[in-house]
Amino acid sequence: MPENAQDILDQLSAALSGRVAAARSLVARIAVRGHPPRSGTLWKQDVVVASEQVLPDGVDAEIVLADGGTFAARIAGRDPGTNIAVLRLEGGPAAMPIVHDPQEPRPGGLVLALGADDVGGVSARLGAVRSVGPAWHSRAGGHIDRRILLDIRLGSREEGGPVLDAAGRLLGISTVGPRRRVLVIPAATVERVLEPLLTTGRVERGWLGAAVQPVLVPEALQAEVGRSLGLIVIGVTRDGPAAQAGVLAGDILVVVDGAAVASPAELAARLDEASVGTQVELRLIRAGAVQSLGVKIGARPPR
Repeated sequence: MPENAQDILDQLSAALSGRVAAARSLVARIAVRGHPPRSGTLWKQDVVVASEQVLPDGVDAEIVLADGGTFAARIAGRDPGTNIAVLRLEGGPAAMPIVHDPQEPRPGGLVLALGADDVGGVSARLGAVRSVGPAWHSRAGGHIDRRILLDIRLGSREEGGPVLDAAGRLLGISTVGPRRRVLVIPAATVERVLEPLLTTGRVERGWLGAAVQPVLVPEALQAEVGRSLGLIVIGVTRDGPAAQAGVLAGDILVVVDGAAVASPAELAARLDEASVGTQVELRLIRAGAVQSLGVKIGARPPR
């Protein structure tokens, strides 16, 4: 290997090691009694954020920071919609070395995903941004500011750790989606849900109280409703908003509050935080006829 090529590799290796060393103070090991430890990200001096889907149920936890320090903590709030959990520390480190000032991620850009290892240190995975997409809604109704997909793999104990770009800026925290794909929950999303999770323990979103799945609209009615896909109601929660409005299992929803709905994600987008308590119109197909119902959107019950 030419000497200059070796020098470049040495420089790259040293630069990556330096990024990890500079960010290790953000890495938190979360221990909930009776469960394997998980990773988290020190977001403020007394706040750690984590992936909600892998954080065990409970209230009390112990936080061990990779840069030193062990703190008692409590799980202050959980939001399955954005897959963010927040823990409040009793005390905290003296300073925060990295400011949340992420730049727009670009496909192909290098990233470092950090996590807590089993012995109080830091694990690091080097990868690239596989794709960057627009804002999206999870099936649980959470609004995620960007769809940032990474070309790496994560262990279950690493999920929830910080993700850095090549300049060492904090993009957000890691999470594992369908088919084990690794995504970033952007810093902007974390910031938006942080305060309600710390103050009330949850993010209140709209709730219809109906289980749905995509279905083809009967061909004879496609011209009348202006679309070929809708959502068939496969279950209605007793005394929920849909039940009170008269929605029945077997109805096909095609429009909610003036917007077409052909997937659970599109329905979730209509049931955001601002929708709670509002009166909306449902356009649906029942027994071969198109009709409309008014419904007052409720608040999604805590899980």
